[in-house]
Amino acid sequence: MLNTLFQLKPRDVPVRVALRNTLAIVLPLAVALAAGRPGIGLGMAAGALNTMFIDQPGPYRLRMQRMALASLFSGLSAWIGSVLGAHTIPLAVAAFAAGVGGGLLVALGPNAGRTGLACMILLVINAAMPLDPVGALGPAALIVGGGLLQMLFAIVAWPLQRYRPEREALADVCRQLAASVRERADSSSAPPVTQALLDVESLLHGEHRARGSVMETFRVLAELVERIRLELLALKDLQETLPDGDARRTLTRVLEYAARALETIAQALDRGASPHSAAAAMEGFDAALASLRDMSARDGASRNLSIALARADALGGQLRAAARNADFAGSRGELRAGEAELRMPLEMRPGSALQTLRANLDLSSIAFRHALRCGACLAIAVVGERLAGIPHGYWIPMTAAIVLKPDFAGTFTFGLLRVLGTILGLVLVTALIHYAFGGVWERVALVAAFAFGFRLLTTVHYGIGVTMLTGLVVLLFSFDGLPPGDILQARGIATAIGSALALLAYLVWPTWERLRVRPALAAMLDAYRVYFSSLLRGDPSERAAARTAARAARTNAQASLDRLRGEPRRDRALVAFAEGVFANANRFIRAGMALEAAALDARAVPEHAAVLAFIDRIDASLATLAQDLRTGTSPGIDSLREEERLLAARLDAAGGADEAARSAATAVVEAFDRMTDSIDTLAHVMDVDIRPLPTA
Repeated sequence: MLNTLFQLKPRDVPVRVALRNTLAIVLPLAVALAAGRPGIGLGMAAGALNTMFIDQPGPYRLRMQRMALASLFSGLSAWIGSVLGAHTIPLAVAAFAAGVGGGLLVALGPNAGRTGLACMILLVINAAMPLDPVGALGPAALIVGGGLLQMLFAIVAWPLQRYRPEREALADVCRQLAASVRERADSSSAPPVTQALLDVESLLHGEHRARGSVMETFRVLAELVERIRLELLALKDLQETLPDGDARRTLTRVLEYAARALETIAQALDRGASPHSAAAAMEGFDAALASLRDMSARDGASRNLSIALARADALGGQLRAAARNADFAGSRGELRAGEAELRMPLEMRPGSALQTLRANLDLSSIAFRHALRCGACLAIAVVGERLAGIPHGYWIPMTAAIVLKPDFAGTFTFGLLRVLGTILGLVLVTALIHYAFGGVWERVALVAAFAFGFRLLTTVHYGIGVTMLTGLVVLLFSFDGLPPGDILQARGIATAIGSALALLAYLVWPTWERLRVRPALAAMLDAYRVYFSSLLRGDPSERAAARTAARAARTNAQASLDRLRGEPRRDRALVAFAEGVFANANRFIRAGMALEAAALDARAVPEHAAVLAFIDRIDASLATLAQDLRTGTSPGIDSLREEERLLAARLDAAGGADEAARSAATAVVEAFDRMTDSIDTLAHVMDVDIRPLPTA
């Protein structure tokens, strides 16, 4: 844990982003100082500063939405703090509510969590400057304005190349796999694209990999590519065992169309576009596969031809899944995924924020427990600093809110670095202003330097970031007539008290996530299978309850995975394993939600009894995988691919002329194909045996 205090991470914030964030802080301050209205500049600078870290990569519409919401809620929090600042008990109640609400937002991801933190900070800071409700509107409006200015700069400077390294690495693997298909098999040589796959592994699972919801899609795609590689290797070996003739030539056609599909996926990844042209290659693949199947049925299949036919069937499912996932890989993929979700009923959308928050309003939820700790610490800190009469005591609740994390290791590290960074920042800025930068415009230049350093270096090392932030805040207050030397000791003490309070919340319950992540993932799989089993049976209220439970389990598993990533001396193999299980489990649940949206009326689904029987088979496979996560042992699962293919044929034939039945059958076939592939991939990731069906 102490080693993490000195660990430097690679810089992941582009210089252009740090520059535009700095400009949004410095520009209104400089203009206001030139006009003789420093208060206006300070208000807008505070708003821009609190919205700075909401400026994260992603589609510009999503960025605009989250930054605008963060600005509005920051202004509201500042107004509430100013209005209640003269009344300790109402302020403590508001602090508790802000702590619970802001803490619960971690269930929606880091960007929402940052918004909640900004609201907590502005509430306690503005409480130190009490105003009447009308008078508080002005400072709140300035904070909103500064946040919106930061948002405008972020939209204007939108970078178009997000996720480019990941897309290019996966595209390179696909191209190399396509090239290996056309080369003569050599059993003595090393398997193809090994180094390229290692590069992808480093990008997707490395210690300093990129973050974002699309990374899950990339991880799923990487697992699919690995399985495609294994199937291609097996088919190439089988191709050499077949005698010259129609069967061998047809298998060669199957492999050629697979190579074309991979090339199409590679081109789509390079462009960040949708791989529509893969459909043509898959039509050729399916036609060649049908010829191979007819040949086998007509002439009688040799053992090797039967194995090749089964391998080619699996390969087709994996290629289709890879094309689907490539469609959602990258920033444009995020937009396409969002548009697809908007076509679903509100309560069924996987990313529904209100539903996710509602699902986490339970004491078993890690996010909710963190929210309660945060609210209690904030309220206690507010009351304590006011009763003690500590000068600049609002730094105590502010520090407690910043330091408090959902895990003990993160809280300990952030607390210690917060104290050290604050003291260093106070000493550094006090010395700079006293000896060299006492003028107004010299201090404006220092504000720019510290703001730029804060944005650029916080993710490199939190202690350096805190030093920069402390210096920046002290400089901003100096424009309001507060000399840095007068507050050095008081703020240092307040920071130490706030950090100690946050650490105290975890001293009674230190937990290590490496012991909890497998049960959390198992609970998620169990919740998913309960939800899935209720889709075509049971009443709507049961399905709604199962859906809510699945969302809560997913949030808990995500939080567990995030805490595992941040633990000292973490097991990197376990992190990669957990990420693979989480990503593929979510592939399964998304297919289930699409199935629910398309087939709400179970009576419209043909072959209803056969469909329910296959659902039971999927349920049994998921139960076995969950058991393996809990105990580390399982008897293996039965292969679902052959049953899925036979059921798909029955559904295609049973659709008939009824358009509703045909549409429902198509939705079920597509969903079951995706689910079968995700279960097979889960078994592959977990190293669980997949038993072939016994032959009659």
